[in-house]
Amino acid sequence: MRMKVSWVTLLVAIAVLGPTAAAIAAIQGGGQTAEIVVTAEKRDYDPQQTPHVTLIRRADNLITAVKVVCDTRDPAQRRSELKDTLRGMIRMAGHSGAVTLGLGDEVVGAFDGTMLDAVIQPDAKSDTSSAHVVIKTSVSASDTFDAATGRIVAFIKATPKIGRTEILRENDWNLTIVGPERSRPALLALIAEDAKATAAPFGPAYGVSLDGLQHPITWYQEGPLDLALYIAYKLQVTPLPAR
Repeated sequence: MRMKVSWVTLLVAIAVLGPTAAAIAAIQGGGQTAEIVVTAEKRDYDPQQTPHVTLIRRADNLITAVKVVCDTRDPAQRRSELKDTLRGMIRMAGHSGAVTLGLGDEVVGAFDGTMLDAVIQPDAKSDTSSAHVVIKTSVSASDTFDAATGRIVAFIKATPKIGRTEILRENDWNLTIVGPERSRPALLALIAEDAKATAAPFGPAYGVSLDGLQHPITWYQEGPLDLALYIAYKLQVTPLPAR
């Protein structure tokens, strides 16, 4: 963990890239183990709004969404081929130890063999059906982006595609974080340390006031596999009451 601090401005108001409504609902709903997708958006906000104190930590998983699609003309056969391919994905993931499967765009839940009928839907073409699945791999401290993406690419390539079924990647690589609020004690400790250091140069007659620490933890992508966690708070140096 490391801390990123700006010493120029004593009053900091943070309103930058943060979690989506679904992610906030997962946090506020007690989602201590909810797995939330971090959208890898380009950071183009004003540098003056950079979070005052951030906690840098590794993402929990790297993920990609795939479309499992089949265009076999006979509907019953098409559904059977899709199910067999999905079962193969589930089976391979269970044996791999490196890849798991999930469902969801913003909050990722589990995916297993009981959900096949629910995930298979008609596609844009009348003779095509598809299922949308998330493939993920856990990220270790020593991982590289190429190594993590390589595990998923290898998994897709190795999965048997039954009949006319294909597995197509749909979007960019994204990161997930599990239970971000579990990092609150460590982040608050960094904020408290920074608050003391900010007030110190002004002498013993000054202290700090902090507002907004009740806000949920939010985040942005700091590197290929790293996240920056912060709380949208305000810090102000103020004179202490006379004794």
